Amino acid sequence: MQVVREYEYVYGAVSPRDGVLDTLVLPAVHAEAMGLFLTEVAQRHADEFILMVLDGAGWHKAKRLQIPNNMRLIPLPPWSPQLNPAEHLWDELREKWFANRLWLSMDQVDEQLMIGLSTLEADSQRVASLTGFDWITCVPLKTN
Repeated sequence: MQVVREYEYVYGAVSPRDGVLDTLVLPAVHAEAMGLFLTEVAQRHADEFILMVLDGAGWHKAKRLQIPNNMRLIPLPPWSPQLNPAEHLWDELREKWFANRLWLSMDQVDEQLMIGLSTLEADSQRVASLTGFDWITCVPLKTN
């Protein structure tokens, strides 16, 4: 039996404050695919200005990458992808939709991936709890 590896790539952007998640599944990772994802996010949030935090992947900083006008990219320091809130989503996706399972075709993997992503995109409260912080209201102490 020969093992054949096939890949799909999930591009994702999350707003940890409100749990809004935008994802796009593409067959490759390169500047052109990243540009498609950035354009999609910019169009979904056309009335907002987006500051997108990214790790140091080559396709995130390619010179030919087209960045939409309503978006700025902010790179994380090298060797610190764990600082990206979206990393927690990939852990959740692997744990809840892919752990200890076997698929016989890439179509089955794609179907499971779409179920997981659409479930997360529809549950902004869950996404916010995975990627953000609970803000504690600070009340100033009265001083005399």
